[in-house]
Amino acid sequence: MRDALAVNIPILDKHPGDLHVTWGGHATVLIELDGVRIMTDPVLRSRVVHLRRHVPDPGPTFTSGIDAVLISHLHFDHLDLPTLKRFDREMLVIVPKGAGSLLRRRGFENVVELKVGEQADVGPVTVRAVAAVHDGRRHPFGLEADALGYEIQGSRRLYFAGDTDVHPELSELAGDLEIALLPIWGWGHKLGPGHMDPRGAARAAAMLQPDLTVPIHWGTY
Repeated sequence: MRDALAVNIPILDKHPGDLHVTWGGHATVLIELDGVRIMTDPVLRSRVVHLRRHVPDPGPTFTSGIDAVLISHLHFDHLDLPTLKRFDREMLVIVPKGAGSLLRRRGFENVVELKVGEQADVGPVTVRAVAAVHDGRRHPFGLEADALGYEIQGSRRLYFAGDTDVHPELSELAGDLEIALLPIWGWGHKLGPGHMDPRGAARAAAMLQPDLTVPIHWGTY
């Protein structure tokens, strides 16, 4: 992959032109839905802790005009504070319950903390927090907050998994789900509990039954 992967959705033609998904590497996805620009887990630096980025930064236009950022959990490869410096401090940031202080201390004025089942509106789009099976603490001695996935509902419905293992609640998201953004790897030879490998992601897709599954969390660091 030499550039950010633009995923057009030709099979989803109920409302042509109102949905565009662009993968920026790892778990960073730009979702353009109903005139709203939402970005998940923005991590765009060339190096994060011991990890080196192997694909190009998608460029400044990728992060311009963002209405909301969704943070799934506090791990450094999902909540990258230096990357967040690229964004307007008045932008909405949605985070797991207990994580808001970390963003507010860095000048973000519009931070919403969610627990599973709670939701927030981004213009005409509703973002609902859903369960994830993953240790979401900020290591080694930082904040503790649960990991979340997010259901994104406008004229179309999407699911962003963040980082999670396969779990029974995924089947509750099935039904009229157009896109599932599912992690399929990360780095190293074995990810361990709380993650999906390609086989796990295939199981999750079978439970979710989306029209389209987009693999994320691979091939970047």
